[in-house]
Amino acid sequence: MFEGKEIMINKIDEIGDDHVGSSAKTPLRADAFDISDAEKRARIEASVRDILDTLGMDLEDDSIKGTPRRVAKAYVNEIFSGLNPANKPKLSTFDNNYKYGEMLVEKNITVYSTCEHHLLPIVGRAHVAYISNGNVIGLSKMNRIVDYYAKRPQVQERLTMQVVQALQKAMGTKDVACVIDAKHLCVNSRGVRDIVSSTVTSEFGGKFKEKDVKREFLDYIKMDTNFDNIEVQ
Repeated sequence: MFEGKEIMINKIDEIGDDHVGSSAKTPLRADAFDISDAEKRARIEASVRDILDTLGMDLEDDSIKGTPRRVAKAYVNEIFSGLNPANKPKLSTFDNNYKYGEMLVEKNITVYSTCEHHLLPIVGRAHVAYISNGNVIGLSKMNRIVDYYAKRPQVQERLTMQVVQALQKAMGTKDVACVIDAKHLCVNSRGVRDIVSSTVTSEFGGKFKEKDVKREFLDYIKMDTNFDNIEVQ
């Protein structure tokens, strides 16, 4: 019995160390929102306090006594706020009255997420594109939907898919694509400790699966868009 349990633990650890995602959907329990955010903060604060106490930290020290409360607040209100559907941005669309029929690309969207295997940061850039079939969406909504799905325990492959699926549903078209290039601190700061490598994931829907359309999108991503010398009047 103990041998079987050890094999199971080793398999779970292997999945985490290899950063393998087990589902295209966020593994969220059905009762995830049965308690209030205030109760979640209180429980997390107690748990963080226990972790720090177990590590031998002096929780009476002025520098650290407020850490459990700060971590709890950051987890619920910021870092993992994308778990709550109430925080999902409203993806309003508009008629494409100017008949723009080419690809629209939003480049270099900042990604701040958290690896669900070690709860360490994922930091990088997302590039999102769509081809209108009659509707358009506000540019800021593309940034917001990336941020919403990033603000949760996450794996990069799932994040990439969720961004595409959310925009496809909102716009009523399959012609959506996303590429994410990010550094994982669970790789950079522990384990293999490779501080140079980054991870690239992609999801191509509809027309973006076509070779020429995919190439056009990837060429846009590679364009050097440096606006440092542009003066705002």
